[in-house]
Amino acid sequence: MPAPDSYDAVIVGGGHNGLVAAAYLARAGQSVLVLERLATTGGAAVSTRPFDGVDARLSRYSYLVSLLPRKIVRELGLDFTVRKRTVSSYTPTVRGGRATGLLVGGRGTRDSFAALTGSDREYRAWERFYGMTRHVAERVFPTLTEPLPGRDALRGRIDDPQAWRMLFEEPIGIAVEQNFADDLVRGVVLTDALIGTFADAHDPSLLQNRCFLYHVIGGATGDWDVPVGGMGALTDALARAAREAGAEIRVGHEATRIETDGTRAEITVRSPDSEHVVAARKVLVNASPQALAALLGDEPPTPAEGAQLKVNMLLTRLPRLRDRSVDPREAFAGTFHIAEGYGQLADAYRDAAAGRLPAAPPSEIYCHSLTDPSILGPDLAARGCQTLTLFGLHTPARLFAADNAATRAGLLAATLAELDAHLEEPVTDCLARDANGEPCIEAKTPLDLERDLRLPGGHIFHRDLAFPYATESTGRWGVETAHANVLLCGAGAVRGGGVSGVPGHNAAMAALGR
Repeated sequence: MPAPDSYDAVIVGGGHNGLVAAAYLARAGQSVLVLERLATTGGAAVSTRPFDGVDARLSRYSYLVSLLPRKIVRELGLDFTVRKRTVSSYTPTVRGGRATGLLVGGRGTRDSFAALTGSDREYRAWERFYGMTRHVAERVFPTLTEPLPGRDALRGRIDDPQAWRMLFEEPIGIAVEQNFADDLVRGVVLTDALIGTFADAHDPSLLQNRCFLYHVIGGATGDWDVPVGGMGALTDALARAAREAGAEIRVGHEATRIETDGTRAEITVRSPDSEHVVAARKVLVNASPQALAALLGDEPPTPAEGAQLKVNMLLTRLPRLRDRSVDPREAFAGTFHIAEGYGQLADAYRDAAAGRLPAAPPSEIYCHSLTDPSILGPDLAARGCQTLTLFGLHTPARLFAADNAATRAGLLAATLAELDAHLEEPVTDCLARDANGEPCIEAKTPLDLERDLRLPGGHIFHRDLAFPYATESTGRWGVETAHANVLLCGAGAVRGGGVSGVPGHNAAMAALGR
């Protein structure tokens, strides 16, 4: 038998982290092969045209950027930019029988807090609290592309005992309740602890704290920005960078098994017309910990469970709001919170934990085309069309197990009804139509994401997030496995999750012995 093709590194999975690793390794002079089972690279960080005959290139799964270090963009020479949103968030509500809301970001923030709550107290508390998180972000974010610090070292670097206690030692619900009095303001703060994470504000595991931390440290500011050209612009740029550095990328090639003795590995590969073996000194797996275990024949980790609904829409116009004090173009420019008061979030968690769909499903909505109209074709832009992305919370995969399609439809209807309660017209009246006359809307449950992208349980972070410090089991970079020459470079690595490229960078550094 002929000897298998041999590489310095084989990367299993062509998502954004795998492409980052490939680019770094190839630029270091390594021979690199990327194996991607799908027909295109990008994984969950892709732009697609989901509606037949409609020229709108949506960020179908991942949609905002915060955790991607500029260091990676700069070092890999990526032709990729992000654009800041003009508004951070808008949260509609009804007070005293009157439609109103909280607008955060821009010159009117203080006035909006005062109009909603009757004083400056909550605004001042907001400024203090997010001043604290920015202090933490400035100290923690740069460590993400360094070897893992120890817990005590990270605590010393933060150098704020109160911040450490609030974020790392006690449930985030305590800090929210101690710092804020208004239920709506509390809810807006808590949402960052619940993105893709099924937990209560007072969960003793601190799972919600870990999620909150990753959502407030990005870029050392906590800002969440819009990828210009859609999320696929990033992964297209990464694929170009990897190829230009000399990496070979094979799409439609699925790794089915990894055999290793710790110094040399053989990877069985299935393609449309054959099955063959490639050899490598190191293997970097840009897939979930469950997939890694299956490839190696190891014991699988605890099953993961996603807990979100993802909805993509194209509208002919933005809907009118019942709150006449804010322009829809301003309200939808940031994060539009729905049914996310503090009490509502607690109720939704209790419903889902009891096996029921939330009576008032919480969600948040983003209009990318207001910030980056380039994702729309010229005709759509001229007609005033806009995209909407909705991300629903507290909908764990278990709720869809009996009948995914029927449960998806019921949840979507209930979620849109919560939005419609704050609109002067149903959002469905604003939906564009595709070439077949069908409304331009699609919804993805955790089970859909598991089927389409092999996210375990539909979990967008592959597994529960971890605090960004070393433990006895993490290794130097947080990407190491039980096999010396096999590294995990996907979202399930320590400091993984989100569109960051951090696990890809760190796995490349580990592979290079840095």
